[in-house]
Amino acid sequence: MKLIDIILLSLAAGFIIIGIYELMTVGIGFAYLPIMFSVTLFFVYTWRKRGK
Repeated sequence: MKLIDIILLSLAAGFIIIGIYELMTVGIGFAYLPIMFSVTLFFVYTWRKRGK
């Protein structure tokens, strides 16, 4: 696993944790952006893994 893959996966996990925290505290309106950003990072990670 390359460094960029580790960074992508770590950022995706971090943003999902932030999104879940915001979802529990302030609601879905404020949690939408971090959750969608983490899903996008995870899709980029899986796309890079399939390309190899």
